[in-house]
Amino acid sequence: MNNIFFYLKYPILLAGITALVYTNPISKTNTPSKKDQEKERIIAEVVHNTLMTSHFSPPEMDDDFAADVFDEFINTLDYSKRILLQSDIDKLKEHQQNLLNYIESSDLRLFDEAYEIVMKRMDELPAIFEDILDKPIDFLSNRTFETDDEKREWPSSVAEQKALWADYLTYKVMGRVYQAERRQKRKLEEQEEKSEEDVDEEDDSDDREAFEEKTFEELEKEAREKELTFQKEWIDNYKELERIDWFAMYVNSFANNFDPHTEYYPPQQKEDFEVEMSGQFEGIGAQLMTKGDYITIDKVVTGSASWRQGDLEVGDKILAVAEEGEEAVDVVGMSIRKVVKLIRGKKGTTVVLTVRKMDGSRMDIPIVRDVVEIEATFARGAVIEDDGKKVGYIRLPKFYVDFNKKDARNCADDVRAEIEMLKAEGVEGIILDLRNNGGGTLEGVVDIAGFFIETGPIVQVQSSGFSPRVLKDRGKEIEYDGRLVVMTNRFSASASEIFAAAIQDYKRGIIVGSPSTFGKGTVQNMADLDRVVGFRHGDIKPLGALKLTIQKFYRINGGTPQLRGVESDIVIPDQFHYIDIGESDRKKAMAYSEIKPANYNEWPRDDDSFNSIIESSKERIANNLEFQKIESYARWLADQREDTEVSLNYQTYTAQQDELRELGEKYKNIFTTENPLTTHIPSKRKADLNEDDLKDWEKWVKDVGKDLQVVEAFRIVDTF
Repeated sequence: MNNIFFYLKYPILLAGITALVYTNPISKTNTPSKKDQEKERIIAEVVHNTLMTSHFSPPEMDDDFAADVFDEFINTLDYSKRILLQSDIDKLKEHQQNLLNYIESSDLRLFDEAYEIVMKRMDELPAIFEDILDKPIDFLSNRTFETDDEKREWPSSVAEQKALWADYLTYKVMGRVYQAERRQKRKLEEQEEKSEEDVDEEDDSDDREAFEEKTFEELEKEAREKELTFQKEWIDNYKELERIDWFAMYVNSFANNFDPHTEYYPPQQKEDFEVEMSGQFEGIGAQLMTKGDYITIDKVVTGSASWRQGDLEVGDKILAVAEEGEEAVDVVGMSIRKVVKLIRGKKGTTVVLTVRKMDGSRMDIPIVRDVVEIEATFARGAVIEDDGKKVGYIRLPKFYVDFNKKDARNCADDVRAEIEMLKAEGVEGIILDLRNNGGGTLEGVVDIAGFFIETGPIVQVQSSGFSPRVLKDRGKEIEYDGRLVVMTNRFSASASEIFAAAIQDYKRGIIVGSPSTFGKGTVQNMADLDRVVGFRHGDIKPLGALKLTIQKFYRINGGTPQLRGVESDIVIPDQFHYIDIGESDRKKAMAYSEIKPANYNEWPRDDDSFNSIIESSKERIANNLEFQKIESYARWLADQREDTEVSLNYQTYTAQQDELRELGEKYKNIFTTENPLTTHIPSKRKADLNEDDLKDWEKWVKDVGKDLQVVEAFRIVDTF
């Protein structure tokens, strides 16, 4: 469920890797009108027919497919496994044997029955959590709580469901008390420091407002009250959703089993696509995904407030949102739409996100709201120097283009300009940084790849039932024929993978970074269902939209980046080294495949020298203490992700949390080298900058020299 896709008419690969999973919502009425029923039937019919006729590779409609659709539907209805009972699942499973017939005939009896059951269970939940939160929580228990919903089963009885809720709420209240104790400790320390500062001043201490320390029992009671308020709001969030939102879950249990990028958007969510549904946090610049109760950071937008602040990372789970100086609002279980409203605010104000890092620790991240720095989203060049050697560096955040504005900047023209300025500086090689570049215009990537070769194919694109179309660089002029290193990571996707693959297949340069790139080799199109049905069904429109996979792209060597990505020639450790992140980690991802290679001539290269460069880099990385620390962190992070059980004993819990905080501090700033390289702005660029832009560029080039991975890329160029 990714909003990187190509439009059918003009192939544009949009930047951003944003996965969306519907959160659990409750309808305002259980009985649909005949008009609503007819609308649901038409949507189901149109989605089915469109997918079967237009999807690049429709799966086989067999019993295994039906089982996968059923499981997807149930998991989406109750991902946290706190609403339904196993008996409910068993009752609904009676429909599974007829599910393929239901889908083909737009029979909605499974959805109707599931909807009624969920509504009934949701009405029963307040009595359960109100009873638990009405009395003090036992913090002396030796029990544990499994925080990974996928590892739990549905409760077999109401008694087991109540026990699950008791453990879950103990875990939640315990976390609140722990945070309250930490805040209280900080307040008392601040008060003590202020008292020491004022000790020599003539000041009546009675006139100063002292912070009132609360007992543990008082903090626990407040935590329960806050949790009760939150759970009531959680129920209200469900009640705000319409039946059509629940119906979208049912339709997507079918659509998502074609591939993870195929998804139905109901009318309101289609309208909200750019803000609410894309996860674009207005004011801080981050994209998110929702999984179960948690909203997770899926991408930090280059040039945004979050990107400049530096602490927010992919994989962080947002626990709470607060205005600076005000009490935080718990957002676990809250809808994306509500979280976005909390985060939005006036430019220049500060919002504080409380997140759980992937290592399990919590962190408060203050971010000053701002718009994305447009200049920072464009290509930028710098000169890196060391020991008399000069290397050019170009950062390309995305393959951008704007076809709606005649004089708008585009990535190809900007990269060409940066290359010319770097050549004028006399650089001995160029580093092109595509880390976190999620894609962009297909035309742009073909043009830029052509800057480094004489002429030839760059990528092959295939539609179902058609021969592959080869996209070529036709200009014989080479912009740069010197040493070339391309930096990638696991979040380099689509257009970035096309570029890296072409450079690798031509043997034109060296690819360095994560073991492989994201691995997305498919192309999507957004189909407006109102246009699909034409003039029919005017009385029940709007019907929403369907994003579906319609093409696959291939390397010129015949392989596809799909699933495998582009493997680095030299692997540089990062925090995701041992974590599965990318297309291969997504359910129902389309398979790897190969077609006939295109005709192309490899760049002349001395393989012995090439292999020597790789071995020298591997040796440097292995012996570098800074990279060893990153390697250690990556292993620890992978282990922490597997350790998902939490103690419900308060002393044990606090000890674990304190240890995680200490370790988090230990690994802070590990990607910044203690031995930075000298950097400067190209002379021609510097002459064109005004005072404000010059300050921004100077800070940026300084940070380039501190980047540990860029330093190694420089060494690689230097050993060509």
